[in-house]
Amino acid sequence: MSELSSLRVADAEREQLIEELREHAGEGRLSSEELEDRIDLAYSATTRADLDELRADLPVASTSVRMALTKRKAHLRRRLLQEAGGAAGLSLASVGVWLATGAAGEFWPAWVIAITMLPVARDSWGLLGPASDLERVHARVQRRHERRLSRAERRRRYRRHYRRRHRYRGLP
Repeated sequence: MSELSSLRVADAEREQLIEELREHAGEGRLSSEELEDRIDLAYSATTRADLDELRADLPVASTSVRMALTKRKAHLRRRLLQEAGGAAGLSLASVGVWLATGAAGEFWPAWVIAITMLPVARDSWGLLGPASDLERVHARVQRRHERRLSRAERRRRYRRHYRRRHRYRGLP
């Protein structure tokens, strides 16, 4: 038995399975007796393996596909909000610097705002727009995340190397 199948289930997971079973019964895949039996077993299920047994001989229900899509969109939306917050913070800091230096000349923070917000705006449109493409948005967000992680790792390695070479060794 895998680790995931031995996890205990919550009431929400039981209710989701019951909705799926009702959908299958409505489409004629389950009789009313089978539906009642499976609902009773769903309420008494304690692990994911128990729930998986109840749906093993049924195709994937549209409600489960819809729910998985909704969860994925919500996850991407949260990640885009995090990126937008970082971009907004950097934009506000650059506007603050521009104001602190007298706000003279061209509004150069517009370049910072455009460079930091354009990827977020593009991916938000790709996620929330009329022709949403989750795969493309996920790939872009993941690529930016991995780029940030690799930069952080390079900085960490450099700092460790620098500390090792320039450590105070005491008086001569």
